[in-house]
Amino acid sequence: MPLVASVRLRYASQDYWFDPAGLDIKAGDHVLVETSKGNEIGLCTHDVVDVDEAEGTKPLKPVIRIATEEDLAKSDEIAARDQEALAVFHDLVEKNHLDMSPSAVEFSFDESHATFYFTSDERVDFRGLVRDLAAAFHTRIDMRQIGPRDEARMLGGLGHCGEELCCARLGGEFQPVSIRMAKEQDLPLNPTKISGTCGRLMCCLKNEQAAYEALSKNAPSVGSVVETPDGKGEVCAVSLLKGIVSVTVDAENEKEIKDYNLKQIKIIKLHRSKGEKVNLDE
Repeated sequence: MPLVASVRLRYASQDYWFDPAGLDIKAGDHVLVETSKGNEIGLCTHDVVDVDEAEGTKPLKPVIRIATEEDLAKSDEIAARDQEALAVFHDLVEKNHLDMSPSAVEFSFDESHATFYFTSDERVDFRGLVRDLAAAFHTRIDMRQIGPRDEARMLGGLGHCGEELCCARLGGEFQPVSIRMAKEQDLPLNPTKISGTCGRLMCCLKNEQAAYEALSKNAPSVGSVVETPDGKGEVCAVSLLKGIVSVTVDAENEKEIKDYNLKQIKIIKLHRSKGEKVNLDE
């Protein structure tokens, strides 16, 4: 079984496999690898592991070396050049009167290749811009149009929760997110509350959907009739994450809302539709 090193490249949405070439690579090591864009510094996300030969579709490129202090220092210098190039990118876009918004610039480690990322609502004829960029930087130019979600992942930031954006922290391919997920997770259907910095529905809605679906299987819906330690009542609210159900019960001939753990209640009649009337005297 072949050994592989799993490496995360800058701005990549997934990890890529490389041949460790006998090097003692550990998770957290920075390594120098060869890619289609030239040599790049990447982060090894796992220790070297064996994989089934059937999983590999073609020979892997070898890791050139574990990054040295000089390599990391050069990588920092190139990152600074990326920011300087981004300012030039903005200026040349304005000069060419193009309807596009520059997002980022990425030079390869050997500076033989530069990728210019941008967003635009339409297809852009950037042939004149490419000529200007090639004249300014004297390297191979690659223009790449990305979407708002890709841009948010590249730029990074914090979400409403205060944590790093899911797209940047977790990586992986983007999955479809629907408003139905927000409804099932009992979130306010306010665009400012359920949209990320990209302006699209938050990725965490999809990431957490499976957990909500699993929890909801054992929980009654609002309007269901349940048996509690204090008698029969109607569910008026459910907190799936806390495992708490709020129930309206009779207390000394008055209606009172009490909270119960899911284990404390028994479902008598499950409410399935908003139009269904629940009779507490059944």
